[in-house]
Amino acid sequence: MLHGLMSKSALVVIDMLNAYDFDDAEKLADSVREVLPNLKALIDRAAEADIPIVYVNDNYGDWNSSADELVETARRGRFPELIEEIAPRDDVKFVIKGRHSIFYATPLEYLVKELEVDRLILTGQVTEQCVLYSALDAYVRDFEVAVPRDAVAHIHDDLAEASLRMMEINMSADTTPAADLEL
Repeated sequence: MLHGLMSKSALVVIDMLNAYDFDDAEKLADSVREVLPNLKALIDRAAEADIPIVYVNDNYGDWNSSADELVETARRGRFPELIEEIAPRDDVKFVIKGRHSIFYATPLEYLVKELEVDRLILTGQVTEQCVLYSALDAYVRDFEVAVPRDAVAHIHDDLAEASLRMMEINMSADTTPAADLEL
């Protein structure tokens, strides 16, 4: 971390390519609908500011999947409207993950170091699961962490609030709302 110095950020979009074919999918989709405008605006701001954008997404057990295949699977899922506005652009980086953390068994750490990034802005889903675990993994790797509270979706309100509080206290995460977040 560059304590006190200017940080270089990357925007990380977690698990937004989703077919929503699981228990509690409706609850999650409702939360995604609420945060989608903020997430879309943040993606647009990052693109305009030339901030690296990295999508990290579960592969749902298919290690041969690609970004395009995951987008198409999500579009054929229960809530395709949740994908359209935030589907990855051709110029963004894409990393496949198999478990909860964006770092676990992925090349993400190498990628962001190559990009000379020291601050990760974590967005996407699920606040109380993949976002929380990824924030902890980023923190222990000495990255500054930002989690705009209105650009992450959750299943359980109480767990999401507790997770955001944990990220603030235990990981020094900045949970400023997306519109006010400094890129």
